[in-house]
Amino acid sequence: MRDWLGEAKAKQVYLVLRDRILSGATDFGAKLPTENELAKSHGVSRVTVRRALGELARERLIERRRSAGTRVIYRSSPAPMTADITGVLANLAEMGRRTTVKLLSFAYVPAEGAAAQALGVGSGQLLQRSVRIRAVDGVPFSYLTTHVPESVSVTFNKQELASRPLLELLERAGVKAERARQRIGAVLASREVAEALDVRSGSPLIELVRVVYDQAGHGVEHLHALYRPDRYSLEIDLVRSGAADTKAWSPVVHRAGKNTKVPGTGIVKGKTKRSNSNTATLNE
Repeated sequence: MRDWLGEAKAKQVYLVLRDRILSGATDFGAKLPTENELAKSHGVSRVTVRRALGELARERLIERRRSAGTRVIYRSSPAPMTADITGVLANLAEMGRRTTVKLLSFAYVPAEGAAAQALGVGSGQLLQRSVRIRAVDGVPFSYLTTHVPESVSVTFNKQELASRPLLELLERAGVKAERARQRIGAVLASREVAEALDVRSGSPLIELVRVVYDQAGHGVEHLHALYRPDRYSLEIDLVRSGAADTKAWSPVVHRAGKNTKVPGTGIVKGKTKRSNSNTATLNE
């Protein structure tokens, strides 16, 4: 965000309006309320609103005309990727079919820090570290940093990682991915990440950290993924289950056109149709 925007209240108004435009809540061609109306609804002065609108106009999200008012000129990009959060290790090919990958870096680094600890790799060993960007319809939506133990990663090269999903390469090497643990949060984009994802430095991003384990319980992949929230979302289908007096929401896992319950929740299996053509699993 430009320093010109100045005061915090102007930034707040700007962020609210920008989010509504980028999310499609305020669509292309829609007319925004007047400065007086916006000032009243946000509890700020007209000067503050004018600063926020000026920044949106500079970003070519809106167009301001005295006679016609302020209209949205931003056209939404193709529908964002939506990931079924319960299908972590399923439907591997879907993500690869709908996205393109650019490999930014590929190297072997000393095993240290959070990735080494999560994978259970001791000091003195090496991890393969790679950084990739995934894009859909030419628009970048994810910034992926992965660490893989050297004993596994020597089975594939830089060129293969640039063209095939990592989990597919791991399975080709004989790794049987059994389970994964992941954490989802939010962070602000660093300058490097912002440039790669074509967003502003400091923009909010979805953060996902996942560790994949094989059948023996050994860590085989540590993923740190950053997603643009305007191009990617996470979803989960829930179903009510349990005894009448103890019913609770339980997640449904989608696999091969069927609903299967997460172990221990007792959901009856049944077929399902997904209408969102932009649904993809979380296999990176």
